[in-house]
Amino acid sequence: MTTIRVDVPGAAYDVLVGDGVIARVGELVRARSGAARAMIVTDSVVEGLHGMPVSVALSQAEFSTDSLTVPAGETSKSWSLAGELLEGFARRGIDRGDLCVALGGGVVGDLAGFVAAVYLRGIDYVQVPTTLLAMVDSSVGGKTAVDLAAGKNLAGAFKQPLLVVADTAVLASLSDDQWQSGLAEVAKSAVLDGEEFLAWMEANASALVRRDPDAVAEAVIRCVRFKAGVVARDEREEGPRECLNYGHTLGHALETVLGYGTITHGAAVAEGMRFAVRLSVELAGADTSFVRRQDRLLDSLGLTALSLRAEPSALMAAMRGDKKSRGGVARMVLVSGPGEWLCERVVDETASAHLDAWASTKKGE
Repeated sequence: MTTIRVDVPGAAYDVLVGDGVIARVGELVRARSGAARAMIVTDSVVEGLHGMPVSVALSQAEFSTDSLTVPAGETSKSWSLAGELLEGFARRGIDRGDLCVALGGGVVGDLAGFVAAVYLRGIDYVQVPTTLLAMVDSSVGGKTAVDLAAGKNLAGAFKQPLLVVADTAVLASLSDDQWQSGLAEVAKSAVLDGEEFLAWMEANASALVRRDPDAVAEAVIRCVRFKAGVVARDEREEGPRECLNYGHTLGHALETVLGYGTITHGAAVAEGMRFAVRLSVELAGADTSFVRRQDRLLDSLGLTALSLRAEPSALMAAMRGDKKSRGGVARMVLVSGPGEWLCERVVDETASAHLDAWASTKKGE
């Protein structure tokens, strides 16, 4: 088991990465919590795979357990379902001394974390991610949220978990789409972290695609270490943490315009990375060779350019509504090379021209 410390001032915690660690979740949580009760929030798929083992492990560590289950899929990350969970917590008498356990992928982690952040103005919660995407990104950093009709993650709160338990063995159950969705976030981290991680990613792309256990464990550890360092410097996304939104401005717009759940989050982010790096040539001094390098990496991971179509004006409106926007003007994370990024205002004229160029490539597919 590898322990990575997320050294957020006043709210530091550990991310534990290993093969089989989910079986020890009870003792690992008990070492950090004196809670009597643990409320497990999971989804309808993960419940059948991991719900009972986690409940048993918590019970063996002398937690009284209960659970609430939501439908699997992005549409569960909603304001209405958050309200249902809050009512469920209240009906069961969960109090400030109790604990929430988010067992699932990014949807469950974001949703349960948001509920934990606002219920009784905040109770402790533990992240037990069961997807690659959640392990390498969303379970770490304390950003919790639900989606609104106007856009992704527009209602949320910062609430650091008490602990993250990432068992790489559970990833064997993921579908190919879920796997590739996680690889997009790994690629994003590699580009942002710098040349060493990016070169490692390029050299190990085929191993990651075939889910080689050693390569997967190394990718998770590298991503968590990278994100932990960023979050420790900027918990509230007021500066360096904005880099983690690379690829997400267009990515979130695509998810919003096409309908939540129409494409995976990772596929949308990969498309957003392709768009952002091309915009970076004009606005951030990126070389076209870097555009080709990132394209090759995404292609090697099976994240080929999507053949979807979306109206540029609708995407532009969604991008203006992104949480990074200021004064109705879109802001995007751009890259000039490995580990070199900035968050830049992109005026409508420039963004629209690039969206039109993006859309024109889809018409030929």
